[in-house]
Amino acid sequence: MEYTHLGRTGLSVSRLVLGTMNFGPETSEEDSHAIMDRAHEHGINFFDTANVYGRQVGKGVTEEIIGRWFATGDGRRERTVLATKLYGPMGDWPNENRLSALNIRRACDASLRRLRTDYIDLYQMHHIDRSTPWEEIWEAMSVLRQQGKILYVGSSNFAGWHLAAAQEAARDRHMVGLVSEQSLYNLLYRWVELEVLPAARHYGIGVIPWSPLGGGVLGGVLRKQREGATSRSTAGWEAERLAQHRDTIEAYEKLAADLGEDPAVLALAWLLHQDGVTGPIIGPRTPDQFDSALRALEVTLDEKTLTRLDELFPPPAPNGAKPAPEAYAW
Repeated sequence: MEYTHLGRTGLSVSRLVLGTMNFGPETSEEDSHAIMDRAHEHGINFFDTANVYGRQVGKGVTEEIIGRWFATGDGRRERTVLATKLYGPMGDWPNENRLSALNIRRACDASLRRLRTDYIDLYQMHHIDRSTPWEEIWEAMSVLRQQGKILYVGSSNFAGWHLAAAQEAARDRHMVGLVSEQSLYNLLYRWVELEVLPAARHYGIGVIPWSPLGGGVLGGVLRKQREGATSRSTAGWEAERLAQHRDTIEAYEKLAADLGEDPAVLALAWLLHQDGVTGPIIGPRTPDQFDSALRALEVTLDEKTLTRLDELFPPPAPNGAKPAPEAYAW
């Protein structure tokens, strides 16, 4: 397994992140435990979850599944860099969502109980809270850290200027601030390259891409259709996205075939080549899906392949001008 530091910290994490959103709603507890065991067998130590995961069968269910896995012992918790999130509603009453000091305190304690642990390695804000001042947020996070309940703080779905505002507010309090940002980032959605990635690199914030396969569209969906296999990318908004980019996806799958790689592996490998990316989140529903994702760690993309991927999925550049972070300059 290849490891890297999380942002500017000294914390070593695997370059693939095990996402657990499917644990409970899509993946049985038995298979979820098997996937986590297999992750450790292959050296993956970075697990990501959230308090709202499991919402289809019950909010908090995913954390509970992980907690019961930790409870089986054998050093499972000690070998895991555990990341969870708060923000989404966990109930119908006021102050059961967002980032007030009250909800930060309550949400953290509730996650600790479900996860059956006494500390969270990386506590992430699942979304920006536009109504709570940074002074309140950082004070609440500082209290949790002083109590030993969290070690690091991260964000998710923040804009570049949100990262800057958060870091400058943390600096005023002589705090480390954010060490990671989870962003929607894949070959189809490269908007974070304009401001989020440059801001993250400037502040030493590690970027953790979510949805690296674009909801399955980059996972070989056309090949699966030809083979008669079902795919979630053939229905709903994924189907609309596929229809919009069908010619590009056809060419992309051909490129993967020419390279002798699975399209999903190619998409993950491309992210691993991007400056500032700590590691993409893989969200396997089955042990077999987990095994196939590991191949991305072995793939090295040459300049010709990277250039071809840029041709198929051009980086965003307003006015068709300079690349990020100077895309808005003239």
